[in-house]
Amino acid sequence: MTNQLQQLCKQIRRETVRAIYLAGSGHPGSSLSAVEILVTLYFTDLLHCFPKDPKNPQRDRFILSKGHAAPAYYSVLAHKGFFSVSLLDTLRKLGSPLQGHPNMEKLPCLDCAVGSLGQGLSIANGIAFALQRRQETPYVFCLIGDGEQQEGQIWEAAAFAAQHHLDHVCLIVDCNGMQLVDALDGIKNMQPLAAKWQSFGWHVLETDGHDIDKLYHTLIDAKQYRGKPTVVLAHTIKGKGVSYMENQAEWHGTAPNAEQYQIAMKELSQEVPQ
Repeated sequence: MTNQLQQLCKQIRRETVRAIYLAGSGHPGSSLSAVEILVTLYFTDLLHCFPKDPKNPQRDRFILSKGHAAPAYYSVLAHKGFFSVSLLDTLRKLGSPLQGHPNMEKLPCLDCAVGSLGQGLSIANGIAFALQRRQETPYVFCLIGDGEQQEGQIWEAAAFAAQHHLDHVCLIVDCNGMQLVDALDGIKNMQPLAAKWQSFGWHVLETDGHDIDKLYHTLIDAKQYRGKPTVVLAHTIKGKGVSYMENQAEWHGTAPNAEQYQIAMKELSQEVPQ
């Protein structure tokens, strides 16, 4: 199963780079760092969803707060069966449901529209709080970028979740260490992250964000933990899988040219070791 999911991650990376190349704009670095996180959620038993009945009240919820990672998310949703894979090449095109940031009006399978960074955890908390009040059991996952933690709203939301014991909320932080123009540490150093989240009353887990087995078991632990919300600090590489994009801030929001696209496709076509 792990090898199949690794192959799927390769496919999603190819489709992500292709869609951004065809669109001439997008965010490859942030999309590529999140691929294993998204695949592990959607293609194991972690996140219960119903592609043929996307608003089923028994579904778990997912909020992509780092909405600029939409190209990878769209590819995951397409392979899960929410819409046709053929739509992926229409990214950011006029009239396409696949806009630069996920739009709930154009994609009803989403649990919310996102775009403005820092708001996703508040939305996840609101959903979770309503479920708690109704004594319903679906779980709520939220994925943010580590740069988002520089937003004050994140910490207001962190305090709210702990105050109300929202133990059916799991926040996943894509810790790729980079943001728009530089490394996080060079803009606003948020370390020590684990201690910060613990001080806000959260259960803290850390894992390799590109190791599917480790991700899976860490997220299972998060779902089973009771009494506090859980944050998973998933350590990743910005631009993962494309050598010239890895750990390079310039690839936060830049589309590859034709030559760069060919290099990326060649690198992403290599087989995953058995």
